[in-house]
Amino acid sequence: MNKKVLKKYLVGDFTIRRLIRSVATIYVCLAIFAWFGSDRMIFQPQPCSYKDDVRIIKVETGDGSFISATYLLNPSSEYTILYCHANAVDLGDIREFITRYHALGFSVFAYDYPGYGTSSGRPTVSGACNAADAALKRLIEQGVPLDRIIVHGRSVGGGPALYLAHANDVAGVIVESSFVSAFRVMTQIPIIPFDKFRNIARIDDINCPLLVIHGREDSTIPFWHGEKLFLKAKEPKVNCWLDRTTHNIMPVAAEQIYWKAIVSFRELIRSEKARKMGHSYRMIF
Repeated sequence: MNKKVLKKYLVGDFTIRRLIRSVATIYVCLAIFAWFGSDRMIFQPQPCSYKDDVRIIKVETGDGSFISATYLLNPSSEYTILYCHANAVDLGDIREFITRYHALGFSVFAYDYPGYGTSSGRPTVSGACNAADAALKRLIEQGVPLDRIIVHGRSVGGGPALYLAHANDVAGVIVESSFVSAFRVMTQIPIIPFDKFRNIARIDDINCPLLVIHGREDSTIPFWHGEKLFLKAKEPKVNCWLDRTTHNIMPVAAEQIYWKAIVSFRELIRSEKARKMGHSYRMIF
C-alpha cells in the first residue's frame, strides 16, 4: 500500500463538511475537558507546609467539611484583612506575609481552600467560594463588622475575593495578580460559553473602594488582565503597577511600593467612608 492510498484510508478526502465536523469535535472535547478537568488546573495544592496547632482554627463550611484558618488579631487595628491566597501555597507558606500585614497595623484572617494544608475536601471553584463564605462568616462572628473588613485576593484568590465583595458590603477589596477569568489565562479570548471565576463580570458591580495590583512582567497571568479589571471597575479605585515584577518575584523597590500602596488604600477607604457619612477627611500619603 503506497503512501497516498494509506493517507486516504486513514484521513479521507478533504471536504468542507469533514473540516467542520472535525473542528466541532475538537471544540466539544475541549468544552468537556474545561467543564470536568479545569478545577485540577486552577487549583494546585502542594504538600502541607504546617501542622495543626493552637494557631490553627477549624471553620465549618456548611457541607460537613472543615477548612483551616489563622487569625492574627491586632487590638489597635481599624481594619481586618480577609486574605484569599494563591493556588500553590497554604497557611504555612504565607505566614511571613500575613505577619508583615499585621505589623502594619491590620488584623489578618487567612484560610486554606478545601484540599489545601490541613483543610478537608478537594479543591473546586464552588468549594473555594463556600470556604470564602465560611471564613467571612467566622470573622463576623468574632465581632468584626463588614465595614471593617478588607478582602485581599492574590492570583486565583482574586476569584473568591471578588465573589465576596460582590455579595457583601465590605470596606474594600484588593485584587492582586489575578485574571479576568480563569479560562482566559490560557485562551486570552472567550471561546467557551461558560467560564470559571469570571472576575471581569463581577468587578464593575463592586460598590466599595478597589485596589488592583499587578506586575508588569507577569508571564503567568499577564499584565493585561490587571489592566482590564481596573478599567472595567467603578470608582473609587486605584492601581499599583509594579515594574520588573513577575508573578512570584518582586524586587525590593517594588515591594516598598507595594506596601505603601496598601497603606494608602486604607486611607482611601477611610476617606470614602467619611464622604458617605457626610464628613470631610484629609488623606495623608
